[in-house]
Amino acid sequence: MRIAMIGTGYVGLVSGVCFSDFGHDVICVDKAAPKIEMLQAGTVPIYEPGLDVLMAKNVAAGRLSFTTDLAAAVDGADAVFIAVGTPTRRGDGHADLTYVMAAAEEIAQALTGYTVVVTKSTVPVGTNRQVREAVARANPEAEFDVASNPEFLREGAAIDDFMRPDRVVVGVESDRAAEVMANIYRPLYLRDFPILTTDLESAEMIKYAANAFLAAKITFINEIAGLCERVGADVKEVSRGIGLDGRIGNKFLHAGPGYGGSCFPKDTAALARIGQEHAFPMQITETVMRVNDEIKKRMIEKIREACGDSFNGKTIAVLGVTFKPNTDDMREAPSLTIVPALIGGGAKVRVVDPQGRTEGEELLPGVIWEDDPYTAAQGADAVVLLTEWNEFRALNLDQLADSMTTPRMVDLRNIYSEQAAQKAGFELYAGVGR
Repeated sequence: MRIAMIGTGYVGLVSGVCFSDFGHDVICVDKAAPKIEMLQAGTVPIYEPGLDVLMAKNVAAGRLSFTTDLAAAVDGADAVFIAVGTPTRRGDGHADLTYVMAAAEEIAQALTGYTVVVTKSTVPVGTNRQVREAVARANPEAEFDVASNPEFLREGAAIDDFMRPDRVVVGVESDRAAEVMANIYRPLYLRDFPILTTDLESAEMIKYAANAFLAAKITFINEIAGLCERVGADVKEVSRGIGLDGRIGNKFLHAGPGYGGSCFPKDTAALARIGQEHAFPMQITETVMRVNDEIKKRMIEKIREACGDSFNGKTIAVLGVTFKPNTDDMREAPSLTIVPALIGGGAKVRVVDPQGRTEGEELLPGVIWEDDPYTAAQGADAVVLLTEWNEFRALNLDQLADSMTTPRMVDLRNIYSEQAAQKAGFELYAGVGR
């Protein structure tokens, strides 16, 4: 199959590379010439484990290429995927479809022969019908169908998610479009991965419903963690106890400083807005959003208490600022709420993150970047574990404590235990929900 992938952001680049590894001929398109030049030179502009190797393999095989010429990429394509950004629109919380609709109109002008125009971007219910109208309006002679094919990629594990998915969701309106999509995903079908073919609206809703549910699950256990602290329970034991129930499962039940990233904040806001527009308020989702914001603020108070109720004049080492490990993504990361509060309170903040510095230098002005946790902790009054990178899971706690002025640890990911911290010489250990 010949595929054009419009957009080389996180979703577009990962999807394009993986489709080429299926054996398809893929051309990835982006208007940003510097990004395309970087990709043509073999450099991956995002951090995703294994993506650079897979990209190089398929470029060498002649199945993967990059261009700024959308018309040339679309010409003769069996399917054109729209994988552009849908950021939260300023003011109303809705997904901004400006880039999606612009791509649809430009694709329309370049269509030659029957093509399936596939929306890979996360879009509100009804968007694919708007895409169909936009294409038909821009090119009344075009022979095409539209399809919805939402992505379910976890940053840091995207390649595995694409190659071994829990399911693939495809929304179509015609048998012809269904056949094209089936041929694209045939390598997964042959390995018995579930391919769910449904209508357009259901496919669009599945994406939002899945992310809202996971956000609710994270927020639920974070709220339980707060109650555990009041009643003397241990949220890690509570999580394990309820996670062993097959109806609940143990994923997304790890207490922490709240969810962030490119999907959950944006998609919960969009789902809440969709409910408002259809006079059906999504009350659970709206509450999840509010509670998640409150959890981040609660983490600030937890750190403040560990610092003697004041940040003023304190030196604090923060380990990890990306929203999760194995990514360089800082979007809506808890650190963007927590770290400025420390600085605003008068603290000197040193930061260590294996991949977060490039984005973090702009988003977290006023911090001091260090190369390793031990340098960051030298002479510090507290160390805060904010992102659970593997590099922070096996620290020499004795060395860390010995280097600090006042050895205090605020472990917002519950990586260590109070017993281990105290044995290493920490005078204070504060976890979440313990």
